[in-house]
Amino acid sequence: MAKNILVLAASGNVGSQLVAQLRVAGHHVRAGTRNPATAEFPADVRVVRAELSEPETLIGCLDEIDAVFLLWPLHTGAQLPKALDIIAESTRRVVFLGTGGIPDLSFEEQQGLVHGCGIESVVIRPSTFAVNTLWWADQIRTGDIVHGSHGALPMSLIHEADMAAVAARALTENSHAGATYTLTGPEVLTQAEQVRVIGEVLGRPLRWAELTREQARQRLLADKSFPDSFVEVLLDGYDTMMAAPRPRTTSTVADLTGRPARSLAEWVSDHRADFG
Repeated sequence: MAKNILVLAASGNVGSQLVAQLRVAGHHVRAGTRNPATAEFPADVRVVRAELSEPETLIGCLDEIDAVFLLWPLHTGAQLPKALDIIAESTRRVVFLGTGGIPDLSFEEQQGLVHGCGIESVVIRPSTFAVNTLWWADQIRTGDIVHGSHGALPMSLIHEADMAAVAARALTENSHAGATYTLTGPEVLTQAEQVRVIGEVLGRPLRWAELTREQARQRLLADKSFPDSFVEVLLDGYDTMMAAPRPRTTSTVADLTGRPARSLAEWVSDHRADFG
């Protein structure tokens, strides 16, 4: 049975994938974005303004909605409880994609808020987004060396299409309420190894050049596309990850979707044009 689904942050990497997958499955999709005038979606997708820093804007988006996908793109969680309250007043299910990018709310706190909001809830805890490797795209376009800190940091990168596939099932199936799903890619690679894989797919001899933390900090501060307020958060997070046990992969993507999680090489192949 077709459902009415509101996808918030619909213009983002995961949101746009989710919109496409829900449409293919025959569901009615409403795309919430902060600037509907610049959003590009098929004609059968209703685009609505949803500014998550102003949760009241959600009120007009939720009429006759069966389930909501919520990804929190802000670097503060101050408005998250209010957004969840508004969602809970108008629909019966929320699927939340957790993030490590909210300095004032740990993942456990995010999870507690979502599962405690009073409606059916699913929390998805993803590993590092594969799309983050596009931070290196400018360097790759201009040379064969990628400069960065924490080159030995191991990660399991996940494709946005896999996150969307799990979210689509959680939004439309009735067997997931109360679940928290940990998603990873199929492999663990250091940042230096990620650069090597990107080079292999692009047919270029890319290599990593290690920077000190201070050198990386100055490089990030000079990057106008990267928020200054997140520089220390990112580097502190890398330090914490370096001290933690090596990450393990999970089979959750395959268990829920019937398809193995996509590798970094597959992701790079899908995004080859983004590397110039």
